[in-house]
Amino acid sequence: MNSEFNSSRAPEPVGHYPHARRVGNLLFLSGVGPRERGTKKIPGVELNADGTIQSYDIATQTRSVFNNVKAILEDSGLKWTDLVDVTVYLTNMKADFPVYNKLWAEYFSETPPCRTTLEINCLPTPIAIELKCIAVVPHV
Repeated sequence: MNSEFNSSRAPEPVGHYPHARRVGNLLFLSGVGPRERGTKKIPGVELNADGTIQSYDIATQTRSVFNNVKAILEDSGLKWTDLVDVTVYLTNMKADFPVYNKLWAEYFSETPPCRTTLEINCLPTPIAIELKCIAVVPHV
């Protein structure tokens, strides 16, 4: 089985790709950021007049990313606990990792998925965090 899924609750992709694609018993999510659906608003981000980041709150962005991932999973028929592997992209590892790591432990209090966290110099929109996720489709 190879099928595409798009959520009516998660933010619209910034390019030509689906929110998720199922292949066999795995669901691959495209990169998910903290933006809100139907707007350019990014929770926890204040922009300057030229569109550059003036300030941001990594806790607010992290919660928003997690909520967007949950929406995509649910709209694809899966649950948060079906996540098996997550790659996390942060634009400021030193400043943001402690807060993000604490929230991760709260959201994944039991049986967390595997995780890799990388620092990168920028993301396609003025955000500080993005997640790339893989979930397993439970046997019916």
